[in-house]
Amino acid sequence: MDEEISGPHSGPMETSAKSSTSEKLRNLVRAEFAPKSTYLNTASTGLLPARTVVAMRDAVQSVADGLPQDMFADVDASRAAFARLVGVSENRVAAGASVAVYSGLIAASLPAGAEVLTAEDDFTSVLNPFHVRGDLKVRAVPLERIPESVRPGTALVAVSAAQSADGRIVDLPALREAARAHGARTYLDTSQATGWLPVDADAYDYVATAAYKWLVCPKGVAFFVVPEDLGGLTPVFAGWVAGEVPFDSCYGPVREHAHSARRFDESPSLFAYAGARHSLALIEELGVETVRAHDLALADRFRAGLDRLGHQPVPAPGSAIVSVPQLGYRQAELSRAGIQLSDRAGNLRAAFHLYNTTSDVDRLLDALAG
Repeated sequence: MDEEISGPHSGPMETSAKSSTSEKLRNLVRAEFAPKSTYLNTASTGLLPARTVVAMRDAVQSVADGLPQDMFADVDASRAAFARLVGVSENRVAAGASVAVYSGLIAASLPAGAEVLTAEDDFTSVLNPFHVRGDLKVRAVPLERIPESVRPGTALVAVSAAQSADGRIVDLPALREAARAHGARTYLDTSQATGWLPVDADAYDYVATAAYKWLVCPKGVAFFVVPEDLGGLTPVFAGWVAGEVPFDSCYGPVREHAHSARRFDESPSLFAYAGARHSLALIEELGVETVRAHDLALADRFRAGLDRLGHQPVPAPGSAIVSVPQLGYRQAELSRAGIQLSDRAGNLRAAFHLYNTTSDVDRLLDALAG
C-alpha cells in the first residue's frame, strides 16, 4: 500500500490521525493479501484474506479427520458481525447463499396485482423473482427517477444501492422519503455497496447482500435483513435450520419456526461461513469509513486519469466502481497483461478496494494509453 488517506485542508491533529489510520490499513492489507495480478475486479469477486483461507482449510481438514468443528457457530458469528456492520440487531438478520432467494421470498409475499417499482437494467437477482410471479405489476424506470416515480399504490421499491454494471448509486435519502410519503416498502440490494459504502439497514424494510464481493467473504454467503416484526414474510424456503431449535426440527414439518429472522435462513454453506466470520472481522477492524476513503481516492484518481486520456466514464460520483463506455472490448487484452477487470454491458468496469494501490491505478491508465 502506498497511499495516505488524507484530505485537503487537514490540520496537524487531523492529518496525524489519518496517517495513523492509513498505516493501520496498509499493515493489515499487507498481512492479508498478496495478489499475483493487478486485481481491479472486486465488483465481480472480492479477494479472500489470508485469515479466511486458513480458517476454511482448517474447517475442511477437520471433516477429513473425522473431527468436524462446529461451523454453525461460524454462521452465528458471521450473522452477528454483519448485523454490526449494517447497524441492526442480529435477530433481524437471516443467513443464506443467494440474493435471488431473498428476492423470491419477498415476491412470494406480495398480493396479486401489487406494484413493484424497479430500476431499468438492475441486476437480475433483484428483478427476476418479481417478474416470474406473472401477476405483479413490475414497473421499471431509470435509476435517477426512482424516488420521483414512487406513487400511491406502489407496494414495494426494489433496487440495488449501487448498480452492478456501472457503479451508479441510487439517491438513498430521496428514496426513503418518497417511500415513506406513499406508504411503500423498500427492498435494497447492497451487494455492490456493503463493505465500502456505509449502509444503515434500519432505514429500509428489507436489505439483501451477497458477501463475496466488497465484504471479501467466500462465495456461498449472503445476508438478509428484515424488520423487527419480520416483515409479514412467510418462510416458504424454510428447512430444518429455520426451526427455533434446529436439531429438533429435522423430521416432519417444522413445528416452531425461529422467532427471529433465522426462520428465513437457508441451509448454510458451512465451509464458506467458516471463512466468512474472519473476512467480516477484517472489515470491522478496518472500519467501513476507512475503506470507503481509500477506495474512493483510488476511483477518483482513475477518473482524473481517464479525463486526461480523453475518456468519459459513466457518471457515478462517490462510487468505488468506475465504468468506461465502449472500452469493454479491451478486457481480454488487459487480462492477458495481468490487469483484471470486467466487461459489463459494453463498459470496461474497474472496482477499487482496500487491497488496491495508486500503482494499480497508474498501471491501468498506462495500459489504456498504450
